[in-house]
Amino acid sequence: MIAAGIDLGGTKIEAQVFASDWSLADHRRMPTPTDYPALVAAVAEQIAWATARAGHALPVGIAAAGLVNPATGLALTANLCATGKPFPADITAAAGAPVTYVNDCRALALSEAVFGAARGLSPVAALILGTGIGGGVVVDGRLLEGAAQVGGEFGHMAAPAHLVVEHGLPVIRCGCGRTGCIETYVAGPGLGRLALHLTGRDLTPPEIAALRGNDPAMARVWAIWCAFMAELLMTLTVTIDPEVIVLGGGLSRIAGLVDDLSPGLAAAQFAGFGVPRILLAEAGDASGARGAAYAAWRGAEHG
Repeated sequence: MIAAGIDLGGTKIEAQVFASDWSLADHRRMPTPTDYPALVAAVAEQIAWATARAGHALPVGIAAAGLVNPATGLALTANLCATGKPFPADITAAAGAPVTYVNDCRALALSEAVFGAARGLSPVAALILGTGIGGGVVVDGRLLEGAAQVGGEFGHMAAPAHLVVEHGLPVIRCGCGRTGCIETYVAGPGLGRLALHLTGRDLTPPEIAALRGNDPAMARVWAIWCAFMAELLMTLTVTIDPEVIVLGGGLSRIAGLVDDLSPGLAAAQFAGFGVPRILLAEAGDASGARGAAYAAWRGAEHG
């Protein structure tokens, strides 16, 4: 066994142990506790299981939503009872071993760049489309990280004003505390919000996607959503200039998504210039744990 990864979500904690070729050797799942001491104990229990399964100490990576303030070590997360707590430090103390704590979107980006849809390519940008929007950037197999540790929070870039004005859309206060973040229009709830505002119909993203081919009102909602997405992809292009953009998350499973987004990105690009390929993530639910495990292994190997 080479490393272990833990996918820490709001409903389940899944530990995965990886063989030397990075294939999945074993995994173990348990429900996520709803109080902090039990949460720390549960993660430590999963680390103990992974160590016992391997028969020796392993580098351990944890992929979880939210952020850890590098100045204070305190967590900020919406789906775990850990906000304001020194979560990584408490896990390390409970497990009796160091852990590598990685935002789950960044972990997926790393996994897809090293093992998945974008393997062998660089730079790679990943964009996770779910109830929120996040991602990461990988250059030559390494996560691009900075001092504040917020790189990849792409959903909190400003929405394109011209589209908001053109379609008479409300400016929404985001859950992050800022106003006008692009995820308020393109995350799953944002797509539903567009449909409700433009048509008065309260529909889920899968319902909107299913109706877009034969319902003119939903076709317009989808086209506007794609226009917002094209602007987001263009922003990634002019800031990162990635070779590929990998899409993951629930909305990425909508049939025909890449075909619908690619022309919009090409139209948004400067005339005569190329655009990155848009690919779908390959590994699904396994990506976060494997990416965190790889980050931990690389840290242990290279310091």
